[in-house]
Amino acid sequence: MAGPPLSGPNSAPLPSSFDENEDFYNENRLDKIWRRLREEPLVPFGCALTVWAIVGATRSMRKGDHKMTNLFFRRRLYAQAFTIAVLVAGNAYWQKDRAKRKDYEKLKAEKERMQKRERWLKELEMRDEEDKAWKERLAKGVRREGDNLTDLVREKTEELKNLRGGK
Repeated sequence: MAGPPLSGPNSAPLPSSFDENEDFYNENRLDKIWRRLREEPLVPFGCALTVWAIVGATRSMRKGDHKMTNLFFRRRLYAQAFTIAVLVAGNAYWQKDRAKRKDYEKLKAEKERMQKRERWLKELEMRDEEDKAWKERLAKGVRREGDNLTDLVREKTEELKNLRGGK
């Protein structure tokens, strides 16, 4: 369950440079990928270096050049170490914004849940009002303008008898 509702003077989230940027908070998967590539451009570069080293090692193995194969395997190791180092550094650098984004998503989900609950309660109130009005009309014995309940039951009964007799 969610924690207690936010209240008090210090309950608002801290301001951020992203507060005015709605695109930061309302993005689809492709936008997120492009944003992450802009945030950490060295990660794809490190991945490309790793792929280049593996392809080079594969080609040199097929040629039978053991010296170049070992060289490319060492390059692959360096490229992977570079990629991991860039990932760790980028994660440390962007950690606060990611935590803020997670908090924002929680608040957004809570707001949507509360709005859904309010719509549901409003619908229940409307149905309750309709039910009360119907019961009130039923208690008065008036179903339609000028008709009472007994006449309506008599009409429906005759209608059903006619339908059964016609078959």
